[in-house]
Amino acid sequence: MVQDLNMIRVAIIGGSSYTGAESIEILLRHPQAKLTYLTAQSDCGHAADVFPQLRGRLDMMLEPLDIDKLASLADVALCCLPHKISMNTVPKMLAAGLKVVDFSADYRIKDAAVYEKYYEPHTDKQNLAHAVYGLPELFREQIVGAKLVANPGCFPTGASLALAPLLKHGIVKTGGIIVNSVTGVSGGGKNPTPNFHFPYMNENIYPYGVGVHRHGPEIEQVASMVAGKPVELLFQPHVGPFDRGILTTTYSDPTGSITSEQVMKLYQDFYKGERFVQVVSKPPAVKHVAKSNYCHIFPTVVKGKVVVFSAIDNLVKGASGQAVQNMNLICGLPETMGLE
Repeated sequence: MVQDLNMIRVAIIGGSSYTGAESIEILLRHPQAKLTYLTAQSDCGHAADVFPQLRGRLDMMLEPLDIDKLASLADVALCCLPHKISMNTVPKMLAAGLKVVDFSADYRIKDAAVYEKYYEPHTDKQNLAHAVYGLPELFREQIVGAKLVANPGCFPTGASLALAPLLKHGIVKTGGIIVNSVTGVSGGGKNPTPNFHFPYMNENIYPYGVGVHRHGPEIEQVASMVAGKPVELLFQPHVGPFDRGILTTTYSDPTGSITSEQVMKLYQDFYKGERFVQVVSKPPAVKHVAKSNYCHIFPTVVKGKVVVFSAIDNLVKGASGQAVQNMNLICGLPETMGLE
């Protein structure tokens, strides 16, 4: 399947999106992956016309998806299509023999009834059953060699990495957890709603999706998987006037007495050897992780609460960088390749 001395042939499906553009940038510097096919639902044409920053670096066309052509040109597809559209396309790619890393929510939430409550009727429950949740730091063993990986949402990535050590070791109670996040405007996608446009966003910050944001059940699912029991939490996102990045703060009640020094040691041990998770000595900032695949985490104890701060780039560790990290794992390549 792998061609040209272990060079992985990669297609980007939905390449005219923000995540598509970010994926292109990463693959252009990947030493063992070759971008061989680009598709788009709209904005078809020369890639450098859609994204002028690629001029002189990428001479490829964005074209409508042709499954037969895709199968002849690629080994792996990074699928950047929206939910619902993705679940109608992924089965065809799998049937054609490709491995798929899917960016949509269509294969993240394992309970189809929960998915349908927040999204659409699910039309591919067969593949949902064997899709692997693609957060490598927590589920690496399942990802290696998988055929279909559900790339996590951006908010769930930062929140899950912040909470995992506490829940894995039973340090905090599984109820009453609060997750508070602020994202940059790119989180709204390339075609945002009016409130995400510059005149409203400039010098502004506001909450949205109060009590109904689609990433809430995804965060609870991952937290429950890590804890080995049901976890209940309140997730509240905000959007701020910056391009990219997510800053998350989690608040949890400890199950017993614990100090800031003890919780810091817990995180240092838990993420020891993880290249892309850095446990830092002071609260992180989104500028510290911008355009990188890193997550910076600072845990502490404040007035009896375990408080954890995490920062990621929503377009890289929260999307395209993590997808390439997953691609490396399913293809047997070093996990960090193309991302450092």
